[in-house]
Amino acid sequence: MIDALASSQQEAGPLSVDFFRKRASPSWKTDDLVNDLSNASLDVDDKVKSENSSADKTPKDDTAEHQVDAAAKNARRKLREKRREKRAMDLVRKDDEACVKLENAAIERSKAVDSAVLGKYSIWRKENENENSDSTVRLMRDQIIMARVYSVLAKSKNKNDLYQELQTRIKESQRAVGEATTDSDLHHSAPEKVRVMGQLLSKARENVYDCKAVTQRLRAMLQSADEQVRSLKKQSTFLSQLAAKTIPNSIHCLSMRLTIDYYLLPLEKRKFPRSENLENPELYHYALFSDNVLAASVVVNSTIMNAKEPEKHVFHLVTDKLNFGAMNMWFLLNPPGKATIHVENVDEFKWLNSSYCPVLRQLESAAMKEYYFKADHPTTLSAGSSNLKYRNPKYLSMLNHLRFYLPQVYPKLDKILFLDDDIVVQKDLTGLWDVDLNGKVNGAVETCGESFHRFDKYLNFSNPHIARNFDPNACGWAYGMNIFDLKEWKKKDITGIYHKWQSMNEDRVLWKLGTLPPGLLTFYKLTHPLDKSWHVLGLGYNPSIDRSEIDNAAVVHYNGNMKPWLELAMTKYRPYWTRYIKYDHPYIRGCNLAK
Repeated sequence: MIDALASSQQEAGPLSVDFFRKRASPSWKTDDLVNDLSNASLDVDDKVKSENSSADKTPKDDTAEHQVDAAAKNARRKLREKRREKRAMDLVRKDDEACVKLENAAIERSKAVDSAVLGKYSIWRKENENENSDSTVRLMRDQIIMARVYSVLAKSKNKNDLYQELQTRIKESQRAVGEATTDSDLHHSAPEKVRVMGQLLSKARENVYDCKAVTQRLRAMLQSADEQVRSLKKQSTFLSQLAAKTIPNSIHCLSMRLTIDYYLLPLEKRKFPRSENLENPELYHYALFSDNVLAASVVVNSTIMNAKEPEKHVFHLVTDKLNFGAMNMWFLLNPPGKATIHVENVDEFKWLNSSYCPVLRQLESAAMKEYYFKADHPTTLSAGSSNLKYRNPKYLSMLNHLRFYLPQVYPKLDKILFLDDDIVVQKDLTGLWDVDLNGKVNGAVETCGESFHRFDKYLNFSNPHIARNFDPNACGWAYGMNIFDLKEWKKKDITGIYHKWQSMNEDRVLWKLGTLPPGLLTFYKLTHPLDKSWHVLGLGYNPSIDRSEIDNAAVVHYNGNMKPWLELAMTKYRPYWTRYIKYDHPYIRGCNLAK
């Protein structure tokens, strides 16, 4: 602006500032230049004011006005250029700051990521500064993967010599790695194999590397590996289910030895003391239905050891004819202190027959035998994994369904506590007999949390009989530790309700398997929720149960496949069970039962 005014004064004489004010451009009004021009503009105003009179008298021709306009445009252009330059510098500075922030964030995030997941030992990276015991093993496996990729590319491009060389090195590296998991497991020739393979991969990369082809091949390998993982998971599920449903040799040995010794006993020595307590409703009665001698002994031992008045506890054990002798012999040799015990054979319950019991009638049908025993004829481990559950012996055993006939089995009792054989008692349970069930029949711990373990998880709500009578969001509850009011049971004809639903499910259209679904139907709106501290579940499948929950629980339940008497049991939970077994007992020691 100063230059424009000076040039105009030299050529056209003094000018009025008002002339520029009337023609001022918005681009002149920049905050950044105000301070720089303020002093100069004051000097110009003084000069202009001192010569105002003569300027007014000077004639303004067209040439002068054109020169002033040109000078003004020139000044505006320079101002716009300065403003653009300043904005560009600001944007560059902000961009640099953003880059620095992103780099810092990436560095911080990388510190929290397991570098092994990101391929720390990739052959394209330098060896990581942190030495690991399996770095060479991982490097060799990475080399084998990349060699396979390059071998496919070499074959597709007719590089037969390179293909053969890669195949040879792959086999050598595979033999060198073998089943090694740490570097110490490797053969001493492994470093040389790594060096030779690295050189070959560099050669292959120079000859056949194609980013798109490598990506496609790696994607195909990933999909193939994913399919193999799914197949192995199915096989693992099958084998774990198979292990969970079978009795270990040591427990089978224990049962056989006890059975032999029982039938060698004279008849007069086969009786338990205190049989007068079996029908006394004033005592604390337990129902335990099991074919596992060792598991039953843990339930009884743990209950009695934590009872305040053991002499008031009565155990009613029911087993099958195969384990009847063993169960009797064990408790004759190891009586539970002053508590009363009685063992019965379910096969001697003559009233429990197919004309009375719908599930027995269904199990005798050809269709049910086909369903349970053939299960779609699986030909492979992976195919059979989803069908093994149909062969679970407990679904074919009346020991599992006997829980719906408690008043028939114990007609003289008013209340009874039902216990599964995969539980451990940690506190005195007599308080359960004082719980007010508010007219309900069943006292149980509820298992629903948010949407889990609600009725729609177990029942077929597409069936109108289910949809019309039950709420899909109703809360499920746990079998395994249940206090039953047998008086209310009889009044409400609970067994009759069970028979009704079991008969309707002959074609398995209401539920598929087990006793919990019919239990949910039978005791619908007849179950009183107990405090969760009475019964903590999941020790047979959930590795993340809070330790304080287990320690504070009255009963812990190993529901799931990882039973405590199996090798696949979770080590962290097993001591709660093993503490109630006398491993120095002659029978247990003779059958090699180990902790």
